[in-house]
Amino acid sequence: MLLRCLACVLLLLSLAAEPTGASRRSPNIVVIMADDLEAGTLAHFPQITRHLVRQGMSFDRFFTADSWCCPSRSSILRSQYVHSHGVWTNTAPEGGFERFNGLGLERSTIGTWMQDAGYRTAYMGKYLNHYPGPMPETYVPPGWDTWHVPVRGLYNEYGYRLNSDGRPVEYGWGEHDHLADVLAGKASDFIAADGRPFFLFLAPVAPHLPANPPVRHAEAFTEATAPRPPSFNQEDVSKEPAWLRDRPPLSQSEMDRADQLYRTRLRAMLGVDDLVGSVMDALAKTGRLRDTYVFFTSDNGFHLGTHRLAQGKTTPFEEAIRVPLVVRGPGVPAGASAGELSATVDLAPTIAELGGARVPSFAEGRSMTPLLRGGRPAGWRENVLVEFARPANRRSAAQTPVPGYRAVRTRRHLYVAYETGEEQLYDLREDPYQLHNLAACANPGLLKDLRARLDAMRSCSGAACRVADTLTPG
Repeated sequence: MLLRCLACVLLLLSLAAEPTGASRRSPNIVVIMADDLEAGTLAHFPQITRHLVRQGMSFDRFFTADSWCCPSRSSILRSQYVHSHGVWTNTAPEGGFERFNGLGLERSTIGTWMQDAGYRTAYMGKYLNHYPGPMPETYVPPGWDTWHVPVRGLYNEYGYRLNSDGRPVEYGWGEHDHLADVLAGKASDFIAADGRPFFLFLAPVAPHLPANPPVRHAEAFTEATAPRPPSFNQEDVSKEPAWLRDRPPLSQSEMDRADQLYRTRLRAMLGVDDLVGSVMDALAKTGRLRDTYVFFTSDNGFHLGTHRLAQGKTTPFEEAIRVPLVVRGPGVPAGASAGELSATVDLAPTIAELGGARVPSFAEGRSMTPLLRGGRPAGWRENVLVEFARPANRRSAAQTPVPGYRAVRTRRHLYVAYETGEEQLYDLREDPYQLHNLAACANPGLLKDLRARLDAMRSCSGAACRVADTLTPG
């Protein structure tokens, strides 16, 4: 009897000593999000290739909700399509940080979800366009225990001002001041600071223009040229919408400029590649690598000569809407790939499920955890919604010739409905480079089906979006 009681006491003591909440059952999670990085470039970067691509799962059909920075980042933070969160552009009044903040959207983001689940949270790098806007430079949004975000000189990556946990700090023009390196150091410190599980969101600026690389990488890729797929300087645009028909072929100087930008962007990305290496080293040195998920992605893609666009984004073409996603972590098969349709609205629900956080009812994406385990779940997404709105701000409007549109991307087709009444339809199985717009000659039944899918997606809200995204013909 005495032995039995003693055993009970020892069991109770062991349970009492066991950590609870996130500290016992939750992995660490790191998100590294580049800015304007198109799909198909990761092989140029040795650290990303070594630590992530070879050790994780690559998503071949991963799409942004909007091929523009602030709407896309708002969708990532909230797991909502643009028509639901209402941050339509990069600038006020219909977009930018000022609108995100003014609508009260910061009260519930992936940061607050993970913080409520017991995580240490950190955001470092670019936040939302025109942050801090009308707020003081010391403003830190809800949900983030640690905050290192530029408030001035963001895109230069040198000579900027950083809001470091509510304290403005100036950085100069020395090589050690490069933003990617500063973020790498702060990320390493955050990883090592505390034994509790953490959620770290790293948002370096590269390769966003002007794409200033660290000095040590300034001479890299001297022979690189922008890829020349069949869509490069597209020859026949006679069946395209007016915004594209009106564009002349690229001149030789514009093509040379695209090559120059391609080299500059690759060089800037080497700073991000070094950041990835630093994060992985910090995880290994602290013994946390085995228990950490690392996501690498981008907010949107980028054109460099494709479809007669010397540079830019915001279009519904693959170059602008398809972005890289690689994930490594516990249970994720190394060197694997996933071909299922997925989207940036899926990131927050995936992270939340991995961390045991509660996902609010307004979330519209899906958790990709079954895909990360190598599964192929029944009833998975058949449709991805992409939205774009023309800004009212004249300066911002001048940056893009593209009219507002809504588009649905299926496994085989891309269908686009512009606010001008024009349409685009591409059969990506037969025409992967999107050279032949079939909208004027397609089977009426196919068009009817795609319009129905788009109508369902563009009007969905909350959990209904996870019904609309499964619609198939009939």
